[in-house]
Amino acid sequence: MARPMTIAEKILAAHAGLEEVSPGQLVEVDVDMALGNDITAPIAIKIFRGTGVESVFDKEKIALVADHFTPNKDIKSAEQAKMLRDFALEQGIVHHYDGGEAGVEHVLLPERGLVLPGDVVIGADSHTCTYGALGAFSTGVGSTDLAATMITGKTWFKVPESIKFVYTGQLGEWVSGKDLILYTIGRIGVDGALYKAMEFTGPVIERLPMAERFTMSNMAIEAGGKVGLINPDQVTLDYVKGRARREFTPHVSDTGAEYSEVVEIDCTSIEPQVAFPHLPENTKGVSEARDVKIDQVVIGSCTNGRIEDLEVAERVLRGRKVAKGVRLIVLPATPAVYGEALARGYIKSFLDAGAIVGPPTCGPCLGGHMGILAAGERAVATTNRNFVGRMGHPESEVYLANPAVAAASAVLGRIGSPDEL
Repeated sequence: MARPMTIAEKILAAHAGLEEVSPGQLVEVDVDMALGNDITAPIAIKIFRGTGVESVFDKEKIALVADHFTPNKDIKSAEQAKMLRDFALEQGIVHHYDGGEAGVEHVLLPERGLVLPGDVVIGADSHTCTYGALGAFSTGVGSTDLAATMITGKTWFKVPESIKFVYTGQLGEWVSGKDLILYTIGRIGVDGALYKAMEFTGPVIERLPMAERFTMSNMAIEAGGKVGLINPDQVTLDYVKGRARREFTPHVSDTGAEYSEVVEIDCTSIEPQVAFPHLPENTKGVSEARDVKIDQVVIGSCTNGRIEDLEVAERVLRGRKVAKGVRLIVLPATPAVYGEALARGYIKSFLDAGAIVGPPTCGPCLGGHMGILAAGERAVATTNRNFVGRMGHPESEVYLANPAVAAASAVLGRIGSPDEL
């Protein structure tokens, strides 16, 4: 009989064809989905072609999403998107998303039912850890690893140790999953979970809607985590019902599973968090950030670009105006999110407030396009990184926050909470 295992260990064991695995063990596993985007996939495609292999291992288990520099910002980005397009056509890749079908990859794939509980998913993008919210072992890899998986359908991992985070208490008004993960990163640091599985548990997590779970798992990498996992429950199953395109097998951690550490967090006193430049760990409560004047606000990304995020932002912005001198950019994460926001009247509210509403894209998050900062400018963003030069000039600054704080800050002209409006 296998020893008690964590969810991370159980998924890897199942995909390696083993009864059990232990931290530190090297395992080769079958991959359920391999993902590349318009920045990382072209490199993988060149490597793939260089091997002389003629076809991918499974045309239904590869996803190619043009989302980072799209709509194409220049000739180079157009060439990269074309490379994906040509490869997808040549190989018969079923899940190629481009143009009006494309959206931010880590919102698009769960929305389309392409990643499921119990899966092993690799993606040539660091925020592939997002799918851990569904109970999938999903993690970012390099383009070379993506190429190898496109050929073999397999990859290898060193089984990570797991840290269990237990969230208790009650969430205050305007406090969300974004605040929990920012608070957590602030507590353990950007290398506090280096190559470890972060397992988010406790009554607060059980009450979180799926959108906020995605946000938490999305930022596991900002603490150095290999994955950010939440055990599948009814909330998970309700989300994938009607979306799943294939059979799946959920796994949950066993009672008695071993963890390298257990971190308990009482959420009752946590206020909305703001990560100051230039690291996600540099977190403070919003009440400590009210002197920071801003030039730009970005609401969107794979962290907070879902319809639930836009709903919160619209509630704050409705009937109000963006402060003079502040640019508010709203980017629904997928065409479906955009369409739903349009149907609900959110887009009109954003436009009435003076926002710029753009198409689904990662653009400003990585300093690519559609929201670049000049020297000395400051932005509040619902994105996941605030490194030096992340959103533009090396002398610009990015402050990370939840959608409610971002929307309120756009109106106030400085960092602040909706309670101040």
